[in-house]
Amino acid sequence: MNPPRTDARRRHDPQVRGFASDNYAGAHPEVLAALALANGGHQIAYGEDDYTGHLQQVIRGHFGAGAEAFPVFNGTGANVVALQALTDRWGAVICAESAHINVDEGGAPERMGGLKLLTVATPDGKLTPELIDRQAYGWDDEHRAMPQVVSITQNTELGTVYTPDEVRAICEHAHGHGMKVHLDGARIANAAASLDVPMRAFTNAVGVDVLSFGGTKNGALFGEAVVVLNRDAVSHMKHLRKLSMQLASKMRFVSVQLEALLAKDLWLRNARHANEMAQRLAEGVRAVHGVEILYPVEANAVFARLPHDVSERLQKRYRFYFWDEAAGDVRWMCAFDTTEDDVDGFVAALKEEMAD
Repeated sequence: MNPPRTDARRRHDPQVRGFASDNYAGAHPEVLAALALANGGHQIAYGEDDYTGHLQQVIRGHFGAGAEAFPVFNGTGANVVALQALTDRWGAVICAESAHINVDEGGAPERMGGLKLLTVATPDGKLTPELIDRQAYGWDDEHRAMPQVVSITQNTELGTVYTPDEVRAICEHAHGHGMKVHLDGARIANAAASLDVPMRAFTNAVGVDVLSFGGTKNGALFGEAVVVLNRDAVSHMKHLRKLSMQLASKMRFVSVQLEALLAKDLWLRNARHANEMAQRLAEGVRAVHGVEILYPVEANAVFARLPHDVSERLQKRYRFYFWDEAAGDVRWMCAFDTTEDDVDGFVAALKEEMAD
């Protein structure tokens, strides 16, 4: 049988890579192969398909027998659905000032989810029980949104990683105040690879109630999942997912991607490689006079400070973003498909621009 004809054509150079975001990377070939396997024939829509059913078994293998996955389209949707499921209409969420839900989701948790975010400045992107207490008060004050959830990101937006003991301390503190804990796991695989522990070690094993599981940054084409670890902590997940426009009719194509990542070790291989490339990048950058690395490089991100004009020239050769343009801070991200040659070429270009 001849392959189907198509008028589509390649419109980019697949050899070009940058350091702007792990979202820039394509889909891993094993994920694309899984999508092809799931195609063809008819499967029941809206999550009653065989692939979504099997995904539940895979998720429980990672997060315990009580875990339940609700596949969604994207990370913002996962966070909004998860936080809505954990709160009342008058509820508020304590998070780091740098948290993705506060900085990079267009106000969706507040505008779409109807939630108040209570932010806390942190030196390294990580909350602590002491920092949480800056916003954990006023539960009986009708004039203040009620703190009901603590949301942390693993790994953080600054590339740092919570240890299991740090997450445990947060969960115990939050639960002691009657609050629940949400973990934004957009890069959860990178955190597990960095810590060299199973994902359960810093989620269900230490008290996290719900997590947003990220697939896109780790090799999926699209799709994430809300993973409920404590069923007593949430309500009406199915209805909230639909209400939030995150219910996929052809859900098998989301679920099979997550299965491809999680059923064996693809998720870990991808994350380890991205982390290793970030370490290689950091080592190369440290040797460049005049460039300062701002935070510990614990996952797949490198934050640095360098002259503004150097960054602007370098951006013409490699894509990356300013983190704080006024200060000259930039962020360089590595992905599952970043190569040693990519990193070495970037470091060489940086040296050239710094010497110019």
